[in-house]
Amino acid sequence: MLKEFKEFALKGNMVDLAIGVIIGAAFGRLVESIVADIFMPIIGLLTRGTDFTNLYLQLSGDAQPTLAAARQAGATIAYGNFITLLINFLIVAWVLFMVVKAMNRFKKKEAAKPAEPTKEEVLLTEIRDLLAKRT
Repeated sequence: MLKEFKEFALKGNMVDLAIGVIIGAAFGRLVESIVADIFMPIIGLLTRGTDFTNLYLQLSGDAQPTLAAARQAGATIAYGNFITLLINFLIVAWVLFMVVKAMNRFKKKEAAKPAEPTKEEVLLTEIRDLLAKRT
């Protein structure tokens, strides 16, 4: 059982998956920073200083000045957080689209290159040409 687990854990696909998860986590933090530190201030400037992360609709309790206080007071819809996460998602989707598009373009260039013939194919072609000259 231990041997089977070792084979499973050390397979190339498992290592590739682990690397993908680690890079994905780092990429996620990078995108969060881009959204929070670059895009949201610009959007806030365009919307006259609106901070989306603090937008909420309090459904119960007395009106509160902050989102944290409103959540403690009762049911609250934090739609500003949803807007931030939606922008985050759109940025990630766009970046992944651009990466996949670039990879597909690269793959097309590779596929367009004709494969070099193998030694056997070269020899067979030479034999065919020699036989064609004899007749």
